[in-house]
Amino acid sequence: MSASIFSLAMSLSSLALLSAVLTCRAQDHGPALKNLAEEKFLMGCSVGYDALFSDSEQAAMRRGLVAHHYNTITTENALKWGPTHPQPGVFTFERADRIVAFAEEHGMWMVGHTLVWHNQTPNWVFEGADREVLLDRMREHIHTVVGRYKGRVHAWDVVNEAIENNGKIKDNTPWARIIGPDYIEHAFRFAHEADPEAELYYNDYSMEIPAKRKATLELVQRLKDAGLRIDGIGMQGHYGLNANIKETENSIIAFAEAGMKVMFTELDMTVLPAAWKYRGADINDMHEYQAGLDPYTKSLPDDIAQKQADVYGALFRVMVNHADKIHRVTFWNVTDGDSWLNNRPVIGRTDYPLLFDRMGRPKPAFHAVVNALLPPRMN
Repeated sequence: MSASIFSLAMSLSSLALLSAVLTCRAQDHGPALKNLAEEKFLMGCSVGYDALFSDSEQAAMRRGLVAHHYNTITTENALKWGPTHPQPGVFTFERADRIVAFAEEHGMWMVGHTLVWHNQTPNWVFEGADREVLLDRMREHIHTVVGRYKGRVHAWDVVNEAIENNGKIKDNTPWARIIGPDYIEHAFRFAHEADPEAELYYNDYSMEIPAKRKATLELVQRLKDAGLRIDGIGMQGHYGLNANIKETENSIIAFAEAGMKVMFTELDMTVLPAAWKYRGADINDMHEYQAGLDPYTKSLPDDIAQKQADVYGALFRVMVNHADKIHRVTFWNVTDGDSWLNNRPVIGRTDYPLLFDRMGRPKPAFHAVVNALLPPRMN
């Protein structure tokens, strides 16, 4: 193909994409993010059962948004230990089954979250357990849950949040206290046994912190040295308006150089004042309600919405620059109204961390992400 013909073809392709974008902007949902990111990475969100399937107009709206914008979904709570395995020998899969069926109906990459975590795990799991008993319980749980969805759930967050921000493996969790730090290796081994084809991930927050990045890389090497499968690192991405984009970029590069697929697995961006000195995402860090921590109860001011959009735009420009390293970008929840941040770490706050407002309408942050995903000549 001659250079002139190639240039003309590219121009026509760009015009077609621009026309599609402009057409979609006139619609309620805006241009489909999954299409804009098609040659870069998967785009997704987490879904809660009630948020998606309750008998309400809001749930119908969210289903429309998810189907329009995303080609991957993650279970928010439905595949955690508590909901799936509430009592010894009792498994409840109705909610997870429906979410997995929704993903299959829409041809989505399905991620199960999460197999081993020290939170949202029933007390009975640890009661009266020594190392061997707890390993048996872990094996039974993982083999049952992963085995049920073999070939249908494509990837699993095997272990969640096992590393402190200072780079130390958490030694005060029941898993670490009873089994020892090698509980992580056992979890990955059991998951691979249950579905040898599924991708296996380690998932954590504050992954832009250098000490945590280093410790995560050491964990990856430990798993590899043990001959275990680990496919990727989930950078949760619970950011604020002061997000450290440069250190986030450093983590993307470092994890990719270690041979890992890099994913943003729980992306959101609070606009509210921090309720603790150093921002993290430990759900046990709860604080009493104070009016000063909840300044936008009526609506989000335009200037704050624009600040959020600017940070989202900067973050996605970095993602686009490293699209060869990034496998997936997943937002945590669908709209501002169903975000977990309305109740964490302060019950009852009103937050605005996502791309769509409580009515499902695109926010300035959405348009900033769209602009970052567009080819340079179309921005």
